Amino acid sequence: MNTAKIFTELFQGFGNTVLLFAVTLILSIPLGLVIAFGSMSKFKPLKAISKGFVWIIRGTPLMLQILLVSFIPFYLFGIMNKDFAGFFGISISSLLFIFVVIAFTINYACYFSEIFRGGIESIPKGQYEAGQVLGMTKSQIFFKVILLQVFKKVLAPTSNEVITLVKDTALAQILGVIDLLNAANHAVNTYVVLTPLVYAAIFYLIFNGLLTILFGYLEKKMNFYKE
Repeated sequence: MNTAKIFTELFQGFGNTVLLFAVTLILSIPLGLVIAFGSMSKFKPLKAISKGFVWIIRGTPLMLQILLVSFIPFYLFGIMNKDFAGFFGISISSLLFIFVVIAFTINYACYFSEIFRGGIESIPKGQYEAGQVLGMTKSQIFFKVILLQVFKKVLAPTSNEVITLVKDTALAQILGVIDLLNAANHAVNTYVVLTPLVYAAIFYLIFNGLLTILFGYLEKKMNFYKE
């Protein structure tokens, strides 16, 4: 067993796992906020569409969503993924990674949107009215009065989703993307040993441990606000 080669493969897979995790968070959090505003909109068609979209995404498995996204080039444009990747001048592996990012972003944006909506709607209306009395605009009230309170309320459920995201990145291997678990499985098949899976578990535990510490720190920093 070549331990150095195993760790090289695992680190490469872990790099893709972290990249998928980071890109998904960067894209899904603002998108989730947009969907949340759509779900709270007074414009009924927009509200219905937003709520219906969230219901569909939350009600179907992420694995299925990843597969459906990968079929988009064929069913919309009638071309295979290999030709679609060639058209944009990227490798097929890069295209599949993009598909995974799209599926993850949409999925987690919908979950985040419900967390954000619950946090925003939990703020007493009196605080909005107080801001209006002080002559503040709606945007000023939201960003200067409401946002920090919402952030504190949604921090705990958001941290749970973020940690779940770390584990869900393993689903990237459905399209052959070399993530941490995929790399571990490859090492197991190549060297016929189970230790790569143990190493992968340790990687996940360390990553989630660091995130837990980070969110714990943020929760303490937000204790200045007492309800």
